[in-house]
Amino acid sequence: MGIIMNRRQFFKTGSTALALTGLAGAILPGRSGIIGTANAKETSKTHLPIPELLENIDKSGKTATFSMSTQQGTVEFFKGKPTQTLGYNGSFLGPTIRVRNGQPFRLNLTNNLSETTTLHWHGLHVPAKWDGGPRQPIASKTVWRPDFKIAQQAATLWYHPHAMGSTGKQVYNGLAGLFYIDDEISDNLDIPKTYGIDDIPLIIQDRRFFKTGQFAYVQSMHDVINGVVGNYLLVNGAIQPISEVHSGLVRLRILNGSNSSIYRIAFDQELPFQVIASDGGFLERPVKMNSIVLSAGERAEVLVDFSILALGRYVNLMVDQIGGRRFEAMKFLLSHPPDRKKTIPKIFRKIDKIPESKSTKTRRFEMRTMSGMGMMGKRLTINGKQMDINRIDEKIETNSIEIWEIVNSSGMMMSMPHSMHLHDVQFQILSRNGKTPPLHEQGRKDTVLILPGESVKIIIHFKDYKGIYMYHCHLLEHEDDGMMGQFEII
Repeated sequence: MGIIMNRRQFFKTGSTALALTGLAGAILPGRSGIIGTANAKETSKTHLPIPELLENIDKSGKTATFSMSTQQGTVEFFKGKPTQTLGYNGSFLGPTIRVRNGQPFRLNLTNNLSETTTLHWHGLHVPAKWDGGPRQPIASKTVWRPDFKIAQQAATLWYHPHAMGSTGKQVYNGLAGLFYIDDEISDNLDIPKTYGIDDIPLIIQDRRFFKTGQFAYVQSMHDVINGVVGNYLLVNGAIQPISEVHSGLVRLRILNGSNSSIYRIAFDQELPFQVIASDGGFLERPVKMNSIVLSAGERAEVLVDFSILALGRYVNLMVDQIGGRRFEAMKFLLSHPPDRKKTIPKIFRKIDKIPESKSTKTRRFEMRTMSGMGMMGKRLTINGKQMDINRIDEKIETNSIEIWEIVNSSGMMMSMPHSMHLHDVQFQILSRNGKTPPLHEQGRKDTVLILPGESVKIIIHFKDYKGIYMYHCHLLEHEDDGMMGQFEII
């Protein structure tokens, strides 16, 4: 069965270097009626689904105008066992929204669910009233109409619900989708750009199921404290799909869209790739890697050159859960040669560093998981507090630059990772435990993994908009349990 280890044990044994090799097939905590072992014959194998590009209903193209609805549906992940799901404009997940920097943006979102939801633009620089956090609820059978201007560089972002106390459940059931921004720099780069062909979106999520085929979401306090970790892996909503690609340069836009799992992502046989973008857009230069770690909510764009392999070959994308299983997430079939050979650009875009000398304030945020008597009350806190929508935790001057130090300081026997996300802003990482961050983390970010005992310093420029935004752990069960706060730009 492989190593038997939960996430707390994993981090307690000194694995903060993310040495995940060998964590194959770890056992998840038992739950009555939950499928424990994957049976390939029972799953519905398919070609990799590609989310449709949402049609702009403004035919002039000057304004990005879209229409979506939340709805219930079913998906047959297992043969003969339809799973009850949620989706945008479909049964599970949502379409990819594509816009341009500088373009006016409008959306009509109809909530056809029987419960309140929201729609948060994860990574988007947006006026506070359109942020889509818990302060902008969308009641059942009502329409939400955000209207703002896209004002940031090319990037791969995403959208998902952010309703108070039910974010995790709604995302788990299928509410999530990708949001692309293009600009002049992305237009002029000679890299793969054909959506779904050589520029492929990959939404990676883990799930667990009851034997009936239904999702097995939070089943105990263990799930709240540790996050819900699944024993099946979905890529674009499919289990072990296959994608036919050409044997040349292929671009993958990878989103860790899971609720709580942290993934080490690699190809079998250590096929190398070039990381070209992080959460907030392109890096300055490509970074050659054999694997990349993404926490919940993080994104990465990578270029992989399949030309070193023979036509007709299959290549596996491998995904390791920290403290969990090793998955053969999907297969790439090198089915045909490329139209033409592409070379990887040496420079993608100049990244201007936010100057530390202009920082006006340093704030400290302690992310803490309580043990013992603390479990009866404030289990998951930031600076000793849980979320209170009537309380503003931090007030920040508009157009100011600040340094935030985020510390993962969990109680005894409760060491676990956290994933800090800030709404509205893209920040830069200054250091991890006093050391310069790795090259692939030196671009623009909106979400950052913080390991047990780790201290991460980030620098942020709060510009353009005033209003109230959120900061929180993006392990969604932690967020829903109160590991969240509010900052107001004044």
